[in-house]
Amino acid sequence: MKRIKKVFVAVHSVLWFLFTFLVAMQLFDDNEHWVTITAGVIATCLYVFYNHFNLLTRYSGRKKNVAYFLRIAGITLTGPIPYLVFNYRKLENGEAAFESYMMILVSFVIIFLFLGWLARVTENLVINTVKKEQLEKQAVEAELYYLKSQINPHFLFNTLNNIHTLVYKQAPTAPEAVMQLASLMRYMSYESNAPTVPLKRELEYLQDYMSLQQLRYKQNPVDMKIEGNTEACHIAPLLFIHLLENAYKHSHAQLNPGDIKVSVLVKNSVLSFSVQNRIGKKIANTLGEQGGIGLSNVRKRLALLYPEQHLMEIHDTGDLFTVVLKIQGLQIQPDERKAHLFYH
Repeated sequence: MKRIKKVFVAVHSVLWFLFTFLVAMQLFDDNEHWVTITAGVIATCLYVFYNHFNLLTRYSGRKKNVAYFLRIAGITLTGPIPYLVFNYRKLENGEAAFESYMMILVSFVIIFLFLGWLARVTENLVINTVKKEQLEKQAVEAELYYLKSQINPHFLFNTLNNIHTLVYKQAPTAPEAVMQLASLMRYMSYESNAPTVPLKRELEYLQDYMSLQQLRYKQNPVDMKIEGNTEACHIAPLLFIHLLENAYKHSHAQLNPGDIKVSVLVKNSVLSFSVQNRIGKKIANTLGEQGGIGLSNVRKRLALLYPEQHLMEIHDTGDLFTVVLKIQGLQIQPDERKAHLFYH
């Protein structure tokens, strides 16, 4: 808000300088008293403009009462006085003073009363618009924070259930699963706090999650294909984990290699991400179990992070469940190594 006020101060200064210059140039050739006349006109205009401007600040958002109109009358009647003070030597008698008074009143006082009102209305409009945008931004950030905060307990709950199964079976892979979970939680707690992360790092996080899940299976059930420059592309963190979780959760109990297919394609600042899995017999509501989050969380975050930039499609054939997500207009950072070779 301070920056907006500084801009208004700069605008006021420039406009007053230009107005003073124009008045002086208008009088320079035709009047030998152009300096005092210019000073008187500017003093009167400043007096009227800023008195009304500040008066409106005091009465902003309130009904104009009798006190306001009395003050306006006072500003109007006393407005020509600065001009008369600067030019008193030219006033031969009372009649000349009255004529000058009326001329300044009609020519400048009324106009700058209106301009003071217009300036205050304009500034209020701009400031209120900026405040509204800031409040909306804060609301969006708060909702994003809330949605993101749901991911950690949701993810932790599901993963701890899987580790509990390993511990219950006294599987030798249980300690390794705990260490991998710690690595995943480190990413979620620290690296994912940034607004965006390199897509490559997000995919590494998904691969770490798949490694954790693989402890439950003899072979890796996920066939993952990645195409495009994932290092240069940046994405909001933790967008894909729910899609992959659902694929594991709602697949057959005994997963075979290739039962879950993940495809990532980056082309022309467009990211295409798809997850496909074979549906198990006991399929729950894929949009999120009771008490869970599921795809509804992903939808809400996409709507806030990439409004009118994303497309999310769900295809359910009865045997296969596919989620296709496309995001346009992503941040693409130039390859630093290529830039170095180009310039050197």
